Formats: sequence, structure tokens, C-alpha cells
Amino acid sequence: MADQTFLQAAILGVLEGLTEFIPVSSTGHLLLAGHFLGFNSTGKAFEVLIQLGAVLAVLSVYAAKLWHLVTTAPSDPKSRRFIVAVLLAFLPAVVIGVLAHDFIKTVLFETPMLIAIMLILGGIVLVVVDRMPLRPRYHDVMDFPLGLAFWVGVIQCLAMIPGVSRSGSTIVGALLLGADKRSAAEFSFFLSMPTMAGAFAYDLMKNRDILAADDLAVIGVGFVTALIAAIFVVKSLLGFVSRHGYGVFGWWRIIVGTAALVGLIVVG
Repeated sequence: MADQTFLQAAILGVLEGLTEFIPVSSTGHLLLAGHFLGFNSTGKAFEVLIQLGAVLAVLSVYAAKLWHLVTTAPSDPKSRRFIVAVLLAFLPAVVIGVLAHDFIKTVLFETPMLIAIMLILGGIVLVVVDRMPLRPRYHDVMDFPLGLAFWVGVIQCLAMIPGVSRSGSTIVGALLLGADKRSAAEFSFFLSMPTMAGAFAYDLMKNRDILAADDLAVIGVGFVTALIAAIFVVKSLLGFVSRHGYGVFGWWRIIVGTAALVGLIVVG
């Protein structure tokens, strides 16, 4: 395996970790960056499997809170309800992800023009929603009603179109359904754990027969760099959005999407 491929994998891993939990579409960034870098992964597995590194970042940062939820669930109805809320929000992604997996990987992942357009459109939505005079009713992620959690999970399925953003769709959905900016981001963190772990397991199963040792080595490099970069983001994001909102991410999406469109038209 060429050193250049490992370098590309490291760059893409850092990009994954930095963008997974902010509403800019990590998959969209990975696929576009990979397109322009000439990086090709077997079965497009790299772009999905390295996301587990980002999941481990959440687990490491939220270990104490997760342990509290697990240990108090038998006696605390609030903890049990929150766990049910996260699992309920995860359910739509299971159904749609299994049914549409092959179409997503062979068609949507292979259409960089679509990804660039979705980055721009999602950026516009994010800027508009961030400026809306919303009146949040929920300030603690533990207080989210089950109905709100389920509909956030339904909205999350839009992110199966690369360029939409899993965190972006869940955050916007939660904001429109009454969450404040901080709790919307925090619920997105918790929902990412089963969603991304499930995507990892299912994609690994689907690609287990075509992945070679070289592929696994490249995935390992991306996995580690994604983990390190994601820890930084998870630790700092909640404070940032509480102070500054999500508008800056919307403008970032618009700039990146526009640059990608120009590059695709000019370079191909």
C-alpha cells in the first residue's frame, strides 16, 4: 500500500472527526475530498467504517453520563425514558438504512454533483433556521418527549443522502420541534452512538468478503485520526453553539458546496 494512500487516509480521518458532529455533513466532505484527492475505497467502506472512531470519541467524553444512565435505569423512570427515546429515534434509520443501503452506496455515494448541491441547500436551511425566532420549550435533553425523539429520528433519515448531514438534520429537526440549541446538539451526540455503530456493523457485514488486509490497514489509519479529531469537537461544540448558534456552519456548507460545484464543472 502506497504511503500516499495512508497519508490520504489520515487526512480524511481528521476531516471525518472534525465534521461528524457539526452540521456540515462529514460524509459529503469525505466523498468530495476523496474525489478530488483520487482516493478510492473498496465498496466505499472506508467512509462508513471510520465513523466508529467518532462514536468512540462520544463514548469517551460521555462515559460518566452513559454509566449513570445505565446504572440508574432500573430505578429511575427518567433514565429509562431517555434510553427509550434514543432507541426510538434510532429505529427509522434501521429500517430505511437496510432497505436503501445498496442504492445509497452505489448511486448516491457516487454522485459528487448531488453532494455539492445538498451541501448548499442544507447550508441555506441552517442559516434560515438559525435566524428564526424560535421559542424553545426543552432545555434539558433528558426531558425530550418520546414523540419529539421519534420525529428527530425520522428527519435523521434525510442524511442518508450524502451532503445533507446526520448531525445537521437531527439538530434542525430538534430545534424546529422545540429544543434549544445546546440540547439539540447533545441529543444528536447520543443518537449518533446507535446510529453510527449500527451503520458500521451493517456495512462491515455487507463488505466483509471484499475487504483485503490493505483495506483494513487504511481504514485503521482513518479510524484513529477520526477518533482524535472528534474528541476535540465533542468537548468544544456544545459551548460554541450555545454562544454562537449554527449560522457559521451554514455559511461553511454554502462556501464548500459552491467551491465543489465549480471544481466539478471545471476539473470534473
